[in-house]
Amino acid sequence: MLGMAGAGGQTRVSPNDRIRIATIGLGGMGTYDTKQSLSIPGVELAAVCDLYEGRRTRAQELYGNQLFVTADYREILAKSGIDAVIVATADLWHSRISIDAMQAGKDVYCEKPMVHSIEEGKQVIAAQKKTGRIMQVGSQRVSSIVYLKAKELIAAGAIGVPNMVEAWWDRNNAIGAFEASIPPDASPATIDWDRYTANLPKCPYDPMRFFRWRAYRDFGAGVAGDLFVHLFSGTHLILDSTGPSKVYATGGIRFWKDGRDMPDLMLGLYDYPASGKMPPVNVALRVNFEDGGSESSELHFVGSEGILTIGDGVKVAKHPRDREPGYSIDTFSKAVQDQFMKEYREKYPEPPLSTASLLPNVVEEYLEPPGYSDHHAHHLNFINAVRSRKPVVEDPVFGFRAAAPALLSNLSWNEGQACKWDPVSMERI
Repeated sequence: MLGMAGAGGQTRVSPNDRIRIATIGLGGMGTYDTKQSLSIPGVELAAVCDLYEGRRTRAQELYGNQLFVTADYREILAKSGIDAVIVATADLWHSRISIDAMQAGKDVYCEKPMVHSIEEGKQVIAAQKKTGRIMQVGSQRVSSIVYLKAKELIAAGAIGVPNMVEAWWDRNNAIGAFEASIPPDASPATIDWDRYTANLPKCPYDPMRFFRWRAYRDFGAGVAGDLFVHLFSGTHLILDSTGPSKVYATGGIRFWKDGRDMPDLMLGLYDYPASGKMPPVNVALRVNFEDGGSESSELHFVGSEGILTIGDGVKVAKHPRDREPGYSIDTFSKAVQDQFMKEYREKYPEPPLSTASLLPNVVEEYLEPPGYSDHHAHHLNFINAVRSRKPVVEDPVFGFRAAAPALLSNLSWNEGQACKWDPVSMERI
């Protein structure tokens, strides 16, 4: 079995351990996911499905003309000798293809968000339980040694008792704001539009909704489905939480007025009930596609004794509290002030000044090893699970509990009101 992602000297793989995969949806993330899986010894690419002819051509340019390509994912599921599929389509197809793949006896790596609607969540969970197939959802931070270190530190009391999480993911560039390039040969002749929109009411061909699908609610889940899901996944892993009980989101289309119907700026507030050993916490998330700077993303876990920050690594800043509560007595009469201070100093004697009087300001920092990739680690965890048949690190239950508050954020923004959610039963209240 392969070792930790990023470790060198990976062992040779016997023919019996070879894993043949197929990618369904070879856009940006599908291409990246495929490369990550193929970097693992013993993994081979057997087939590719994409509705755009140009991507099928590109797949054969990259991996050889012998590669099987198709516009119909069902042809891939019908082929023997394929062990697992990567589902990296537009969000509206995630659940349907994942369910069909598991029912066809294939293991599944599904890009986040796992589902496009709340109603689909339990359907995917039920299909995985019934078929017994391996299914991993693609929020790579769940496999990150950085996030696992943060989990260890908080559980050990590094910042005292957690009470709040602040996280953001801001971008100030067109590609990051879903403005994907549209190929000049895009047309109904090169794109299977009818198959793409088969689950929707009939709508006219529109290359924007094919190549920039995240910006449109019928096809994607917007900034929440793309980026909030990552922040939820990391928060749930670190706090060992099942999710929020209340969701409120606001925002709007402030800059990218390109026909999209999903916001380019979103703020979310979330009430998290106590879970396991963790107390209740409040979570605030932000995505801004016109933030005035370069792309940035951080998570701040605020506790009673300090703050843990996740960026390029993990940093813990411990802020010791004052030894005394202090006093505000200026408005009291002189006699009462004297009486107050006498009683105060009896309770809090003034310590002699010495080097021991200095309050320590402790900062601990933990950095990623050079060349480390949590994305590679996530795919390695999936491939190891396919080989061993042991549970993955992000199964459909975890994936749905990360996707649901993101989808509820969209509903809250659209409805203009808070949404209540039962994170245990995974049902809207």
